[in-house]
Amino acid sequence: MKRPLSGSAAFSLVEVTLALGVAAICLIAILGLMPATLKTQQTSIQQTTANQIVSTVFSFLRADVRLPPGQANKVCGDDGTCEWGNLHGHWRDRALPDTVYFTKEAKQTGTINGNPPPDAVFRAKVTYRFPPSETTSLADIRVTWPAQVDPDNGGVSAGSVTSLITVNR
Repeated sequence: MKRPLSGSAAFSLVEVTLALGVAAICLIAILGLMPATLKTQQTSIQQTTANQIVSTVFSFLRADVRLPPGQANKVCGDDGTCEWGNLHGHWRDRALPDTVYFTKEAKQTGTINGNPPPDAVFRAKVTYRFPPSETTSLADIRVTWPAQVDPDNGGVSAGSVTSLITVNR
């Protein structure tokens, strides 16, 4: 004997339609968060790279050595390939900041205090402070991006990382 169709357990077409509508609204809400998530991830990557640049600049400034008068700076080697030579050995005599440019991989590009090269993404400005004592050196390091925008001349950067460093010798 067959059972009557009215006694079968099933979803009606209205219930299925409502369930698909609720699922579609939830999916649209989740997809709406994707641009904000991608922007946050991109900003995080840029801030991490900027912090790596600050760390690199700090390492080179910390490696600065005080040599007797008349001797050349021994930090970069004798082959002359070190682009960081302008940053070494003149903490006390610097009145103007140094500007250094970096690629998105945190590799130095271009010349110190020159115009930003086309592959530059980050701008690092090293401002030397008058040392409080003979054995301490101070500097402000500010990394901004994009490199073509100069915040000191009224430009608005997309982001920045600032650090004050103190080197005791």
